[in-house]
Formats: sequence, C-alpha cells, structure tokens
Amino acid sequence: MQRTFVAKNQEMGTSWDREWYVVNADGKRLGRIATEIATILQGKHKPIYTPHVDTGDYVIVINAERIELTGQKWDDKLYQRHTGYIGGLKEMSYRKLIERHPTLPVREAVRRMLPKSNLGRRMLRKLKIYAGPVHPHAAQEPKELEI
Repeated sequence: MQRTFVAKNQEMGTSWDREWYVVNADGKRLGRIATEIATILQGKHKPIYTPHVDTGDYVIVINAERIELTGQKWDDKLYQRHTGYIGGLKEMSYRKLIERHPTLPVREAVRRMLPKSNLGRRMLRKLKIYAGPVHPHAAQEPKELEI
C-alpha cells in the first residue's frame, strides 16, 4: 500500500538546500505578484508541500518601488497602524508610504497572505525586498522568476 508523503522538519535540511528566486517587480501589479511570492515562500509549488512544515524557497524582490496599482488606489488605499494609545490610529496613503518606505507595501501584501503563526513569520524571513535593481545575494545564484 502506498502511503502519503508527509515532510518533517528534520528532513527539510538547512537553508542551503532551498532554491533562491529573484522577481523583478517593475511594472507588475501588487496583488498578483504577492500571491505568487506567498505561494513560493510556503512551498505550495513543490510536490512535497506539507501545511505544518516550512517547505518553501527564498524570494528576492527587486525594483519594489516601481510596483503598480490599478485605478485610484495610489490615493485611496490606506495603510493603518495603531500606536497603542487612545486615539492613536495612524493612516497613510499608498503614495506617501511608497515615498517613505518603498519596500513596505510588498512585505505587507505578502505577510497578510501567509499563515498567522510562528510558521508564517519564519516564512516571511525568507523574503528579501529591495527598492532598486541591485541585491547582495548573487552568491546564492538566484533563478529569474517571471510573474
């Protein structure tokens, strides 16, 4: 009888057993690119995917400041955070956020698509985002991923 394969943390090995992918975000839509990145970080593109084990690969995003949104989202899309004090809700439009923190919209979009647990936070650590076209991960020999 053939049994279903279930990956275990011990079998996943170390970080150098994983693949590295580089994604050029120039002119791409934020939501479309974030879903593909979240899939790779979780390992859902692999036949050994197991929900409770981190089977995913590393993803490098370059040109994050040049990512696109459709419609009026440049001004209408709001990012909210709370200071923890009464009346401390802070809002910032996408246009202002991309000026101050050009990598944050991509990180937030992907983070919200990952599991809300320790496993999801571990997966997010495999995401490397850079505002410009240069990244310091050439030694890992990342593969170009077209989205």
